[in-house]
Amino acid sequence: MYKIVEKKALNPTVIQMDIEAPLVARKAKAGQFIILRVDEEGERIPLTVAGCDEKTGTVRIIFQVVGGTTEKLSHKRTGEYIADFVGPLGVATHTGGIERVCIIGGGVGCAIALPVAQEFHRLGAQVTSITGFRNKDLMILEEEFRACSDSLTVMTDDGSYGRHGNVTLPLKELLEKGEKFDRIITIGPLIMMKFVVATAKPFGVPVTVSMNPIMIDGTGMCGGCRLTLWQDGRRVVKFACVDGPDFDGYQVDFDEAMSRGRTYAEFERHAHEEACNLFRNA
Repeated sequence: MYKIVEKKALNPTVIQMDIEAPLVARKAKAGQFIILRVDEEGERIPLTVAGCDEKTGTVRIIFQVVGGTTEKLSHKRTGEYIADFVGPLGVATHTGGIERVCIIGGGVGCAIALPVAQEFHRLGAQVTSITGFRNKDLMILEEEFRACSDSLTVMTDDGSYGRHGNVTLPLKELLEKGEKFDRIITIGPLIMMKFVVATAKPFGVPVTVSMNPIMIDGTGMCGGCRLTLWQDGRRVVKFACVDGPDFDGYQVDFDEAMSRGRTYAEFERHAHEEACNLFRNA
C-alpha cells in the first residue's frame, strides 16, 4: 500500500498528489512514468512522474479526472492509501548535448513538461517554455515554469490570460526571428503535438514528442501502446511503454495515434459517470 502524503487541486479537474514510494523516488527521472491501481479490484493506469523527492521518499503525480479510475483516485484523501504504485517505467528524456531547448506543454501535459524543463534548468541549459490552455481557469503550474525558464509564454485559446491563441503562434514567431534551439520538446494533446511538429519542420529543428497511448502492463507484453513510426520510408512499430514515451516527432503517425486514442472514449465516459454516481450515492 502507498500512502497519499499530500493532495492539492490545481484547477477544477486536475489534481496533484504526492505518494510515499521511496524506491520509485530514488530512481525516477524526468520523462518516466508509473502505473498505479487505486484498489485491488481497480484497473492499471499510467501516469507520468511530475516530480520526486528522494529525501522524503515521495513521488508527485498530476492527473486530470476523465474516467472511472481517475474519478475514484480524486476522492482519495491525504493519509489514505492506494493499492499499487509501480515504476519508474519508460525511458527518461534525453538531455545530453542540448544547450538551448524549447519546452511546449498543453493542458495537463504541462505536468509532464515541467520536470523536463526543471531538469534542463538544473543542467544549465537555456530554457524557453510555452504553455497553452483553453482558458484561465484551467491553467496550472505557471509559477513553477517561471522558476525554471529563461522565458515563459502562456497562451489561452480564448485570450482570458496571457496571449490569445495556441502554442504554435509564439513558436513560429521565435523561429522566424532566427531563434536557435537544439531541440523542441512538446507534451500535450496529440493534435497540438502534431501541429508543433508541422510548425518546426520548415526550420529543421529536431522535435521530441511525449506519447501517452492506451497502456496496460507497461512492459511491452500487451501491445496496447503500440505506435506507428515512419523511418526511412518504412513502417516501424514501437511500444510507448518500453521504447518511449519520447519519440522523434517527425516519425510519428499522429493520425493513426489519434484514431486509436478514441477507441475507448465512450467506455471511459460511461465509467466516469458510474464512478460519479457511486460517490454521489455513498
